[in-house]
Amino acid sequence: MASLILIRHGETDYSSESRYCGYSDPPLNKKGIWQVKRLAERLKRLNVDKVYSSDLKRAAKTAKIIFKDKSIEESQDFREINFGIFEGLKYEEIIKKYPKLYRTWLDNPTMVKIPKGEALKDLSKRVRKRLSLILFQHKDGKIVLVTHGGPIRVILCDALKFSLEAFWQIEQNIGALNIIEYSEKSEPHVVKMNDTSHLLIKEKIAL
Repeated sequence: MASLILIRHGETDYSSESRYCGYSDPPLNKKGIWQVKRLAERLKRLNVDKVYSSDLKRAAKTAKIIFKDKSIEESQDFREINFGIFEGLKYEEIIKKYPKLYRTWLDNPTMVKIPKGEALKDLSKRVRKRLSLILFQHKDGKIVLVTHGGPIRVILCDALKFSLEAFWQIEQNIGALNIIEYSEKSEPHVVKMNDTSHLLIKEKIAL
């Protein structure tokens, strides 16, 4: 049986300002580094066989802080969805500029291809293809994937047998931990989902 440890990266200035940050590449901010160090402390005794990561700075840095002694394989396949014309805009700015498109994106995400960006099916195709290969290569042991909210939602939808229409019903906070067990003899088992208990202490930035 393979255990997949899914981690969402720490905070960036984009996420703290509620900006869409798909292919944009801001680094972790001070709070984000603090969050990741909290998770590193939680996972310090975890023995893992392989670490994979999105190649964007916020995910790659998260992986390097938590698994500093491990070789990390970065992949564009695990990038966040390309938000196209939404990139860098705050939620309220998108509502004002593209009200109908944004409403459809929230209510029926599978029906939208964001101009100059990706459709949800494009994201799911690249994430599923790459993850299938990884699970084939690691049928036993513990695998880590450090990535973004979008790819994690796709993976959790599949594990829970939800359609992609439930994409926005999957909560995924910054710095969250998820664990899914994959067996050749049974359906995937979600052990943890959106677990941020490592962050539930007085927030003091310690770099």
